[in-house]
Amino acid sequence: MEWFFFALFGLAALVGSLGVVLSRNAVHSALFLLLNFAASALLFLLLGAQFLAMAQILVYAGAIVVLFIFVVMLIGNETMDDFVARERPALRLAALALVALFLAGGVYTVFFSPWGSAQGIADYGAVESVGRLLFTRYLLPFELASVILLAAMIGAIILAGRTKPPLGRPEE
Repeated sequence: MEWFFFALFGLAALVGSLGVVLSRNAVHSALFLLLNFAASALLFLLLGAQFLAMAQILVYAGAIVVLFIFVVMLIGNETMDDFVARERPALRLAALALVALFLAGGVYTVFFSPWGSAQGIADYGAVESVGRLLFTRYLLPFELASVILLAAMIGAIILAGRTKPPLGRPEE
């Protein structure tokens, strides 16, 4: 039964990723991306990595896709008809090289790397193991990242609080 769900969610992730690449409408691409993130989260749940699944939903599906849709709504919903790959053969060759590189990396990971096993992912993605590593081995980088994020947030608040003078009036 587990293989059935794995195949189902894997197929949904594959359909979502193909939809992102092949869709000419930016909003549809963002929705296909949401499908891909949700299917990936369900695959993480099947592998026993609850923390990774919830982080996938909260961070990627909840924030990144919403940000993409917000940006698309702000800049307009143009289609990709003006970009023709036939007019850019160097980009087409670079894209094929990247696809080959990613496929080779995927084949290596699945067949030759210890990370390719489900047990390896479950050991590193469970809530207990992530919490144990965060508060023992990676405590200093974790705290430094929080200080850097706090400084960035304070800087953004200060920059957003500055008001510009109206046009035509000099600053006092």
